[in-house]
Amino acid sequence: MASLGPAPARAEYWNRKTETLPRAELAKWQWRKLRRALAHAQESPFWRERLPGSIASLDDYVARVPLLYKTDLIAAQQVAPPYGTLPSTDPALGIRYHQTSGTSGHPPMRTFDTARDWTWAVDMWCTALYGAGVRSGQQGMVAFGYGLFMGFWGMHYAMERMGCTVVPSGAMDSRTRIRLIVDQGIEVLGCTPTYALRLIETAQEMGIDLTSESKLKIVVTGAEPRPESTTRAIEKGFGARVYDFAGMTELATVFMFECPSLRGSCHILETGVIEEVLHPETRRPVGYGEQGVRVMTALGREGLQVFRYWTDDLVVKRPWSDCGCGRTWDLYEGGIMGRRDDMRKIRGVSVTPAMVEDVVRGFEEVSEFQTVLRTVRGLDTIIVRVEPRPTAGSDPSGICELISTEMKRQIGIRPEVELAGAGSLPRFEVKAARFHDERSG
Repeated sequence: MASLGPAPARAEYWNRKTETLPRAELAKWQWRKLRRALAHAQESPFWRERLPGSIASLDDYVARVPLLYKTDLIAAQQVAPPYGTLPSTDPALGIRYHQTSGTSGHPPMRTFDTARDWTWAVDMWCTALYGAGVRSGQQGMVAFGYGLFMGFWGMHYAMERMGCTVVPSGAMDSRTRIRLIVDQGIEVLGCTPTYALRLIETAQEMGIDLTSESKLKIVVTGAEPRPESTTRAIEKGFGARVYDFAGMTELATVFMFECPSLRGSCHILETGVIEEVLHPETRRPVGYGEQGVRVMTALGREGLQVFRYWTDDLVVKRPWSDCGCGRTWDLYEGGIMGRRDDMRKIRGVSVTPAMVEDVVRGFEEVSEFQTVLRTVRGLDTIIVRVEPRPTAGSDPSGICELISTEMKRQIGIRPEVELAGAGSLPRFEVKAARFHDERSG
């Protein structure tokens, strides 16, 4: 594996002033932006009815403004699709339209952005990418479908603004993308963790060693939780440093990024968002080092605003001083650790997709996998289907027992592990759907 290189001797910033504000000054910054956002929200029928009057401080805001749930947003949009009572600005001013995929038969969340919204959203991306080491003059590729999903649109425009050359790849298959990565000397790649692994698998099928034949230095991944074992697999396959980013359609941009100075933790872009971490049951704030659900307030979007949005993302907040880069923005340890709505109880044990992936990705013999929850002989059961690599040997069946034993050791429950035929399990370009709950009720 090629050397990933040392962390930079000193941090560099897209905007030194905002990224290094003393915490007291940062709080004042957030309050000024929040006051303006609350005043603008009076243009929205939805927020005019929901927000209390005369909010006097950040603490008063947190104490009096009710939590916002995705069901609230969807219901408000359904009053008069596509946007219902939500907009704080005439949608005719929108220059972009995006939507979520929609799940479990529910309608998608639809969004638009004005020119000012998109300028702000792209600047948030620039801040994050610069923090990860992206610089003017580099060659970049964003490997996703360029469809209605918000995805990596902001990364494409941010690299352009930063002075990078961006190779569009929306309609290309994986083999064509691999050829472009090599032939165009791509240095920065953006995609989901799942698709990064797919590209590595495709390169191996083509006989291409990306660690020696490509110029990749930085791989930006997002859109799904990424356990450490997956990070190691991606870095080994590309010979490049992997950075964790996360954004939301409801925000229009990224809200956290990993910088080179602290492995595995992500700075919160606190000049653009206010982030609370609440206990999943009591809804009370939790302290540094305690897991909770992140609640987000957007400070820079004028078209569709969100205040105290319950995201269902599970996080652990750490103080900014844990990172040596000099930024005064707090951190999420391990990024997004999973989603509360993805957690399942199996025989009294709480299991998330990321927990299963962390175990399975620790076995290099596995190229792809799928997890199914079923009731077998009256008992809740985890079934893990694994697709072995062609290089796994003539008798890969032994890997099933090894995975089962390791899941028992790490998670506390022993699954049934089955072999799947080569190429039989689905591959994903955007968000992976490997976790299926087929239990009745």
